[in-house]
Amino acid sequence: MSEPSPKIRVAVVFGGRSSEHAISCITAGSVMAAIDRDRYEVIPVGIARDGRWVLASDDQRLAVEDGRLPEVSGDGAALALPFDPDSRGLVALEPGAVPRTLGEVDVVLPLLHGPYGEDGTIQGMLDLAGIRYVGAGVLTSAIGMDKAFMKVVWEARGLPVGPYVIVTDREWRRERKRKIDEIKELGWPVFVKPTRAGSSMGITRVDAEDGLEAAIETAREHDPKVIVEAAIEGREIECGVLQGLDDGPAEASLPAEIMMAGERDFYDFETKYLDGSTSLVIPATLPESVIEEIRGLAVRAFEALDGEGLSRVDFFYTTDSRLVLNEINTMPGFTPTSAFPQMWAATGLDYPSLVDRLIQTALQRPLGLR
Repeated sequence: MSEPSPKIRVAVVFGGRSSEHAISCITAGSVMAAIDRDRYEVIPVGIARDGRWVLASDDQRLAVEDGRLPEVSGDGAALALPFDPDSRGLVALEPGAVPRTLGEVDVVLPLLHGPYGEDGTIQGMLDLAGIRYVGAGVLTSAIGMDKAFMKVVWEARGLPVGPYVIVTDREWRRERKRKIDEIKELGWPVFVKPTRAGSSMGITRVDAEDGLEAAIETAREHDPKVIVEAAIEGREIECGVLQGLDDGPAEASLPAEIMMAGERDFYDFETKYLDGSTSLVIPATLPESVIEEIRGLAVRAFEALDGEGLSRVDFFYTTDSRLVLNEINTMPGFTPTSAFPQMWAATGLDYPSLVDRLIQTALQRPLGLR
C-alpha cells in the first residue's frame, strides 16, 4: 500500500503593523476555516502590531465580537525566517528553549492589508527567502498600494481616472498655500485620503476650503503623502480579477454595486465592517454591455500593473454613463461577506474553491524575477 502524498504546507500570515491589522485578522480567520485540511497543512503566523512574528493558534477566534475587533496578541513562540532559499523553513524561538524548525513552507498566503504587508514589503522578504506566495510581486504590490503611482500608471496606459492632486510631506510643510490653491481647482467637494492606506482609513469628505487643512492632517496620521480627489457623482462598482490558469488571460468576475443605507457620505470603515449599513447587488443592475465593459476594463487595469494572483478593481459609473477607475486592491478583503469572494461565488467559484485556486496558482509560479 502506497504512502499518502504529503500535505502542502501553507503559512497563513495575518495581522501586521498597519491600521488595517484587525481586518487582516478577520480575513485570515475566514480563509483558514475554508482551507481544505485534507490537502493542506496550515501554519498560522500572526504579526503583532509592534511587528513581532508569532506562531498563532489555529483555532484562535478571528472575528468581530460585540463590536470588538480581533488582534494578534503577540503571545506564543516568536518566529524567524532563516532567509535560506535552500531550506524555506520557519524557526520557532521560545524563551529558554532550543530553537526548533517548523519544517519547510511550500507557499505563503500573506493576508496582510495596508503598509508593511500589502505594499511589497513582505513580498520582497519572501522573494529573498525563496518562498512562493499568493498574490502580486514587489513592484505591483507597491504601486497598487500607492494611489498616486497607481493613477500615473493607469493614465500612461490610457485608462480613465478622475482628477486628483498629490500632497507630499515636504510640499505640505513648505508649500502649503500653493497646494491648497491647486486643490481648489478641483472644485468642491473633494475626498482627502492617505495615499498608502486602505479600508477607508483616514478618509474625509471636504465640502469647503475651511475643512481642508484638518482633513489633510487626519490623512497624514496614516501616511505623510496624501491624495486629494475630485468627487465623482456616480454609482460605486467593484469587480474581482484572477490571474488566468495555465498562462491564460486574466479573468474578471461579475461586478457588484455597493448600496448604502442611512446617511453616510461615503463608504467609510464603519460602513464597511461594523454597522451593517451596506449591501451588495451582484451582478450590478446595469446593461449587459456595461457589465462586459466593466469586466474588460478591470482586466486591463490589472494587467497594466502586471497583476498576479488576485485583485479587486473599484470603479465609478457616472451619471453620464462613463466608467472611471477609482483604485485597485492587490489583497482585497477576503471574509465570506467581502465583495471579492461574493462576486466570484456569483460567477461560479465558491469560497473554498477560490482559496484553493489562489494557492495552486502561486505554487505553479517559478521562483526568481517575475
